[in-house]
Amino acid sequence: MSVAVVLVSYRALPGRIDEALAAIGELIATVQAVEPDCRGITMLQDAGDPTHIKLVERWTSREMFLGPHMNQPHIRSFIQSASAFLTGPPDITFWRQVSGV
Repeated sequence: MSVAVVLVSYRALPGRIDEALAAIGELIATVQAVEPDCRGITMLQDAGDPTHIKLVERWTSREMFLGPHMNQPHIRSFIQSASAFLTGPPDITFWRQVSGV
């Protein structure tokens, strides 16, 4: 089964990094608990620039990420509150894993 890999890049406001990490961490826990099409999320923080936060997400399909996932109440709530600790909307890109390398 092919899995869609989604890279989500956030930029935290200076001085609000801990708040951003906590809020994103709570969101990840909720998504993984209630959305069966999510196959896992890893949160990374840039070692040279702690305001740069990246999520590596695995989904059953791009369509499930863009449709049902993005319309969940917990996603909508996060988007509403994110301006308090993020510089703006995330950069979202879609990837596929290449076999045999």
